[in-house]
Amino acid sequence: MRKNIIMNASPSRCAWVPLDKPDYVAYHDLEWGRPVHNDRLLFEMLVLGGAQAGLSWYTVLRRREGYRAAFKGFDPRLVAKMTDAQLEKLLLSDTIIRNRPKVFSTRKNASVFLDIQNEFGSFDAYLWGFVNHATVVHRPKALSGIPAGIPASKALSKDLKRRGMSFVGEGIVYAYMQAVGLVDDHMEGCFLVK
Repeated sequence: MRKNIIMNASPSRCAWVPLDKPDYVAYHDLEWGRPVHNDRLLFEMLVLGGAQAGLSWYTVLRRREGYRAAFKGFDPRLVAKMTDAQLEKLLLSDTIIRNRPKVFSTRKNASVFLDIQNEFGSFDAYLWGFVNHATVVHRPKALSGIPAGIPASKALSKDLKRRGMSFVGEGIVYAYMQAVGLVDDHMEGCFLVK
């Protein structure tokens, strides 16, 4: 007779991960803190980060597919050409956050994004320059140890605002830097810490 062995199949994760939300767990496990160098994905996360302003990340994460459909697969060239009428129509959809300033800023931010690509060759080159092209690593032991920002996030926020972007305050930009791997704030004990 064989004994049933009960194994904990769930690895330890950062304390902020809600284990009862599989899509959030997958986001943590597969995306958050991993370096991104694809300009389309960098634009996507910038848009989603701006949409999060004043809301929980999960509110936006649940609507990610809606945002992809609404904003042309996050192709900044197509988003920059969206008309007022197209943006107004999006405000009727419950697949995204129906906030006029956030929706309309996406078009403006796409134009600035394209200007940055033209100036630096890619948004990736511009963005990663703020951290000297290397991920900044923190290993907080508790939630209270996760920083709210670093000098690079302050500088990036200031520069994006100077260039004309909206919804790129310091807190939003720091969360963006965490999301796309410029900063790795996975907590001690998280299975993703190497």
